[in-house]
Amino acid sequence: MRALSSLRWKIALTTTMVCCMVAAALGILVHNVVARQMVGEVRKAAATELDHALGHYEYGTAHGDVNAVFDPPDLPRRLRELVASGQTGSIVGVQGGKPVMWAAGPADDKALAVWLPFGSTRDRLRDIDTAILASAILAAGLVALAGLFLADRISRRLATTAAVARRITAGDLDARVNLPGEGDEPGPGRSRDEVRDVAHALDSMASSLQGRLEAEKRFTADVAHELRTPLTGSLAAAALLPEGRPKEMINNRLRALHLLTEDLLEISRLDSGVERADLTRVELGRAVERAVAAAAAAGSGAAPDAGPAPSVRVVRDTVVVTDRRRLDRILANLLVNAGKHGRPPVEVTVEGPVVVVRDHGPGYPPELIERGPQRFRTGDPGRGRGHGLGLTIVMGQAAVLEIVVGFANAPDGGAVTTLRLPVGRTPEGD
Repeated sequence: MRALSSLRWKIALTTTMVCCMVAAALGILVHNVVARQMVGEVRKAAATELDHALGHYEYGTAHGDVNAVFDPPDLPRRLRELVASGQTGSIVGVQGGKPVMWAAGPADDKALAVWLPFGSTRDRLRDIDTAILASAILAAGLVALAGLFLADRISRRLATTAAVARRITAGDLDARVNLPGEGDEPGPGRSRDEVRDVAHALDSMASSLQGRLEAEKRFTADVAHELRTPLTGSLAAAALLPEGRPKEMINNRLRALHLLTEDLLEISRLDSGVERADLTRVELGRAVERAVAAAAAAGSGAAPDAGPAPSVRVVRDTVVVTDRRRLDRILANLLVNAGKHGRPPVEVTVEGPVVVVRDHGPGYPPELIERGPQRFRTGDPGRGRGHGLGLTIVMGQAAVLEIVVGFANAPDGGAVTTLRLPVGRTPEGD
C-alpha cells in the first residue's frame, strides 16, 4: 500500500485513469456516430422497400418482393401499434430467428411490412466496438507506461533532492543535488523544469549556508586566537598585583575569560571536523567514577561551598571502545552544568553502554530539549534562556565519539542527560 501511495504510482494511476476516461468517451462517441450511420443506411433502404411495396399495393399490382407480407407474426409490437395509428416506421427485430430491420406501414386495415437482413450490420458494429476497445486498452497501456516512466524519473529526482536535504540537515553541508543542466535558465525555446529549479534552489541554499557557517567558524577561531595571547599576559601581570580583594576579583574575571577563550578554540576545532578520537578499550563504570571524582575535586577547589559531590551508581558495567579524555571532558561539562543550573543531589548512573546524569533543579528549558544546546545562551534569565558553550562542547565531543546525547526532564523534577555509547566497534589498528 505504501508503494501505491508514492508519487510515481499516483501520477501513473492518474494518467491511466484520465486516458481510460478519454478513451471511453471517444469510444462511445465513435460507436454512436458509426452505429447511427450504418443503422440509418439500413433504415433508409428498408423505408425505400416499404414505399415500393406500398406503391404496388395502392395500384393493385404485384410487386414480386418476397420480403413484403401483411401482418407478419414476428412484427414487433411497438411497430404494430405505430402502424395502427396510421403511421409508418422501422425498427430492428427478429424474423425467423435472425436479426432484421422491419419497416411497416398501413394498408387498409392491415400492416404491410418488409424486412431486410440486419445480421451483417450488427456483426460490423461488433467488430468496430471490439476495435475501439482494443485501441482504448492499447492506448491506456502505452499511456500508463509512459506516465510510469515520467513519474519514476520525477520521483527519483525528487527523492535525490530529499536525500540531499536530509544530509544537509544532518550537517553535511558539502552535499549537493547537482542535477544535469540545473544551471540553465529557462528562455525562448527552452522548457522549464520545476524539479531542476527546486534542486538548484536547494544547492544554492546549501552553498549560502555553508559560506555563512564557514565565516562564523573563522570568526570564532580568529577571535579566540586573538584573545588568547593578551589574556595569557594579563594573567601573568595579575599575578604580580599585591594580595587583596581587587587581585582576587581580577584573577576570577581573567580566569573566566580565559576559560571562555579555550572553549571557543575547542568549539572551533570541533566545527572544523579535524578532531579524531583516540579509541581504546575502557571499563565504562570505573572510567565514569574516576571522571566524576576528578570533576568533583576540581569543582570543590574552585568553589569550596559547591555542595555535596555527585554520586555514581554502576548498575551494570561494560567495556566500551572510546576516547577516555574526550569522555572525561563530556562528563565534566555535564557536571559543571548541573552544578551551575541545577540543584543537588547530582546522580550519575551507569547501566551497560548508557550513562545518565541527573540533577534535581528546575530542569532543561523546552527549547533546549526540542532544538538542542545553543551557543552563548546561559540559564540566566537576564541573558536569555538555554545553556552556553558547555553543552555545545558536549555535543561536539559526543559527535566525535559517535555518542547519542539525549536531553529530558525527570517527571519529579530535574534535568536528565543520557549518553548512549556505541557498542561493537574496535579500536583503530586492531
